[in-house]
Amino acid sequence: MTVPEITPIGHEPEYHTGNIGHWEGGEVLGLAWDRVDLGGEQVWISRQLNRVRGELLHRETTKTDDSTASLPLLGLCITALKHRQRTQDDACKAAGTKWKESDLVFTTRNGTPIEPRNFNRSFEVQCRNAGVLRIRVHDTRHTCASLLAALDVHPRVAMRILRHSQISMTMDVYTQIPSPETRKALDRLNASLNG
Repeated sequence: MTVPEITPIGHEPEYHTGNIGHWEGGEVLGLAWDRVDLGGEQVWISRQLNRVRGELLHRETTKTDDSTASLPLLGLCITALKHRQRTQDDACKAAGTKWKESDLVFTTRNGTPIEPRNFNRSFEVQCRNAGVLRIRVHDTRHTCASLLAALDVHPRVAMRILRHSQISMTMDVYTQIPSPETRKALDRLNASLNG
């Protein structure tokens, strides 16, 4: 989890889903409904939406075999995705014949894919509005890894959650995090959220 997910940054499910789900921005934007099992509370992250040389590409992309394994969805993510389903259904009805069917979870109000640059800009605005440190969407993965380390999550479990291909990548983060300092920061954050 990162500060933007713990601190409310608005009601946009793509931020809750992606950040708590510790995914990269392209993975969030490339998520299709056929890869989401709300009843089974799991998701398969195997696609990305990226702009390459001016062309918007939705492609099957996995870095490792573990990248295609299902991941459990947190309750907040399930709630956000259910909300997104209702919002998207309403947008489809409102758009009528202008709606572009894509099966993507996160789309514009007309059903077209969200531009990655617009997603990044919107994320920055949400961080600024929430009064939290401005970071890149990609940096939320590192923050998630740092918080998993601070919460004493076993490195092999964190490796699976983060979908790292090698334990050394996970351990690079774990060895950089001073646990007592991180714990104090989390305690302060918890106190401010409960205050």
